Amino acid sequence: MMREIVGNIIIGIGIVFVLLGVLGIYRFKDFYSRILIGAKVDTVGFITICTGAIIRSGFTWFSLKVLLLVAIVMLINPVVTHAIASSAYRGGYRVSEEDDNNDAGS
Repeated sequence: MMREIVGNIIIGIGIVFVLLGVLGIYRFKDFYSRILIGAKVDTVGFITICTGAIIRSGFTWFSLKVLLLVAIVMLINPVVTHAIASSAYRGGYRVSEEDDNNDAGS
């Protein structure tokens, strides 16, 4: 019973983190800041939710599968984020100085 309560609380924290992170993405104006924040929110929120699911279910085969999934996401997410940002940079997408000056004044 206590394990389920703690697991639910951790899952709730992860969901709140993801929701606040999604709202926080709209605060940033340029693509590179948004992709950085998006990657962090995605990774940390996913790990927190999965940790809550592991605690809730106990140490079972399900937990091992979730741990494997977390390991895969931790390896793949930074690579995919880098590939997206790198392709945008190589494709000619640059942050203009006007965007930087507008952000500093806000």
